[in-house]
Amino acid sequence: MTDRLDFFSRRCAWVNGPIIVGAGPSGLAVAACLKEHGVPSVILERADCIASLWQKRTYDRLKLHLPKQFCQLPKFPFPEHYPEYPTKKQFVDYLESYAKHFEISPRFNQSVQSARYDETCGLWRVRTVGAGAEAGRWLVVATGENAEKVVPELEGLGGFGGDVIHACDYKSGEAYRGKRVLVIGCGNSGMELCLDLCDHDAFPAMVVRDSVHVLPREVLGKSTFELAVLLMKWLPLWLVDKILLWLAWLLLGNVEKHGLRRPSTGPLELKNTQGRTPVLDLGALAKIRSGDIKVVPGIKRFSSGSVELVDGQALDIDSVILATGYRSNVPQWLQQGCDFFSKDGFPKTPFPNGWKGQSGLYAVGFTRRGLAGASSDAARTAKDIGRMWKEETKPAKRPVACHRRCISQI
Repeated sequence: MTDRLDFFSRRCAWVNGPIIVGAGPSGLAVAACLKEHGVPSVILERADCIASLWQKRTYDRLKLHLPKQFCQLPKFPFPEHYPEYPTKKQFVDYLESYAKHFEISPRFNQSVQSARYDETCGLWRVRTVGAGAEAGRWLVVATGENAEKVVPELEGLGGFGGDVIHACDYKSGEAYRGKRVLVIGCGNSGMELCLDLCDHDAFPAMVVRDSVHVLPREVLGKSTFELAVLLMKWLPLWLVDKILLWLAWLLLGNVEKHGLRRPSTGPLELKNTQGRTPVLDLGALAKIRSGDIKVVPGIKRFSSGSVELVDGQALDIDSVILATGYRSNVPQWLQQGCDFFSKDGFPKTPFPNGWKGQSGLYAVGFTRRGLAGASSDAARTAKDIGRMWKEETKPAKRPVACHRRCISQI
């Protein structure tokens, strides 16, 4: 109760327009779309740069897994000379150009501590660590699906004695030459890290505990994702799933005999219902077949220099990489909005209607549909706010959309 009173008693700086939390692709996209509607905004970013996940928490060899036409942000295409799958550096350069083109200047090193809706004023009050507070009519949550790394509790890991990092801290396999590396996780990151380790003469073993869909990245020179989008225009989702799995079997063979058990639910349905992304094979499967990447089951416990698996195997290892993914951090700082966001930090309402909450609350980039989903959210959010902005800034009024009765309190 004391914290709440302190929060509301603190004087806030008035923001004439939406407060956007997060300067990743989602935050940049919504700020750009708002500008197209003539609406100013303020972006609060906890890091010292835009797209900090891409710039600081990704591995060197990373490329976009989907063709660039499915990853570009609204109203600003990729340069024509970019390859179909831009590199990490090219994508970061694109985002920098995007921000410059739309004159977007986030406020860096502004970590949001809490955000509450003040029903008395009809304003969102956003408190940042050590920098005061902001108040505005609209709050756009654009921190995304990957705000925080997931670090599982593993028995005995503290006594392992070797190097243990999360995939967000992995840059290259150069430091692992000649080492036996246990990679925990079999998603796109886990697979590609194992491939990179092989390319640097390391000896990776990949923990595959759950079922996983592995698809070819391309079919006859066309992106598998692009093919799926095309088929979805004419066929039901269940049939498209069957076609994709048949093509995967034709091109990749039976992956289950290599320890990669497929889920009973199709890849697209699984993505839509649970947000689980299929793995697009970039070459890791060939390394699994050759034995360069060893597939192992779940972990029972760690001990000094080794790991015991659930099937009784014991492996001697030098290092551990946790390719265990990320999660939303919204529940940690959004003090109101529980009716809109679930406990896992995602909107309760499924796509395509999970972008708008109540009292001026919006979510951009939580669709589990990548950059295309974030762009869709951004356009809808900006259009909705733009409509209200125009109503509140009609010529008969002064051109400042605010609640006059609250000015003295801010």
